[in-house]
Amino acid sequence: MAELTSANRNALSNSVFGLPGRRAYPMPDRSHQINAKARATQMEKAGKLSPGAAAKIKAKANRLLHG
Repeated sequence: MAELTSANRNALSNSVFGLPGRRAYPMPDRSHQINAKARATQMEKAGKLSPGAAAKIKAKANRLLHG
């Protein structure tokens, strides 16, 4: 996965994030999109992310990966 520095992350637009309101789960490239899906599943299973939020992240990642 390409390294995403704080400066690069801060420069990303909200539309690049899986949860734009929280600026969480950045997806600027393919490796981050795959990772966002995995982390969303992990956090949902741990009870730290709602099923709806996880579904939203996964759907966005799938659109970016396959669209």
